[in-house]
Amino acid sequence: MKIIESSIIGKKSPEACEDGMVVTDDFIAVIDGSTSKTPKHLNPDMKNGRYAMMLISEYIWEELKADASVDDFCQGVTAYIYNKVYEKLGVEERLKEHPEERLTASAILYSRTRNEVWMVGDCQAIIDGKLYENGKPYEQEIARKRVELIEQGLSPAEARKQIEPLLIKAMLSGQNQTYTVIDGFPIYREGVKVVSVSASSSVQDSVPASDSVPCSDSVSASDTIPSSSSEIVLASDGYPFLKPTLAASEAALAEQIANDPQNIRSFIATKGIVEGNKSFDDRTYIRFVYCQ
Repeated sequence: MKIIESSIIGKKSPEACEDGMVVTDDFIAVIDGSTSKTPKHLNPDMKNGRYAMMLISEYIWEELKADASVDDFCQGVTAYIYNKVYEKLGVEERLKEHPEERLTASAILYSRTRNEVWMVGDCQAIIDGKLYENGKPYEQEIARKRVELIEQGLSPAEARKQIEPLLIKAMLSGQNQTYTVIDGFPIYREGVKVVSVSASSSVQDSVPASDSVPCSDSVSASDTIPSSSSEIVLASDGYPFLKPTLAASEAALAEQIANDPQNIRSFIATKGIVEGNKSFDDRTYIRFVYCQ
């Protein structure tokens, strides 16, 4: 595995960023901690989304075996959060009834051993030029409700406040029941996507050409990717329009912020730019090649 380019940018600051990235010899992962829907924090030093991201990163670094399957990951990371936090704090029973208070995140991982991409929750990837997404099914309906409220004259802040009970209601009825997240409770397996990567696919023309480089050498964004490799992009949902390069993804985001900062026209979402923030959400992007 050779990294071409990567980036993590917080919507407000690096210290508050709820996105994370893990790169080991066996896995590459992007983790997206969910925006808190409650003022209650299980760690007094940080919001629940950041805490969730840090625990999942820790699990991948310290516990996840090289030959693990996607089911091993789902079961292992769930037990890690439950045992390390919920059980120790004695909050298991309360969190069964209040998913909005759980440590919640999505993650997308590439397994080198299995040559697979695992999409656990709301995340996205480009594999050999094809876009893969795994969004929450209820969000578009609630996002449209937010657009209607803004069009009726409510401020974006008021509209967001009005839809938050709908978001929590959707969590109560659907979290790890009709859609998938990592939250310390059994993961809804039907909502996990697994993509097998074809290492024989040619991605010769997917990046600017120079002299071809062997897989054993370092790879940069200006190199030609060998035909015996697969090019992969993993990203959080902070990029409304994921592109094959970081520069193109950043350009598409900048255009969206300039033309539709509240996400009510060209890209409809449950939140827009909040005062003091630089973007809609934290964002993480990593592009790499897997060589056969």
